[in-house]
Amino acid sequence: MMAAIFYFSAQPFEGPELAPWEVAVRKLGHVAGYALLAFLWWWALLGRVRRPLLAAVAISLAYAVSDEYHQTFTESRNGSPLDVGIDAVGVGLASLWISKRWPRPRESA
Repeated sequence: MMAAIFYFSAQPFEGPELAPWEVAVRKLGHVAGYALLAFLWWWALLGRVRRPLLAAVAISLAYAVSDEYHQTFTESRNGSPLDVGIDAVGVGLASLWISKRWPRPRESA
């Protein structure tokens, strides 16, 4: 998933201004992509670290920031804190879904 995000963010933007619906579809792609990234990291870390959801959120958000930085080196693209926020919405939705669907077992004292 990280490779796919990297690939798409490395593509220069060519063409006319986007229609509002095209912008909305692209932003929904950000949300969905980062939701999937957070889910996949949670799944990969499950049973390997003490707090896999927290680790998955941290990794996904760090990647969102690094991806926007990476876009500053791509012709006709720029990094945007707003896009990091949109990515964070996807991460948040995934973590909410995971925490509701698979709650952490309570530790006994």
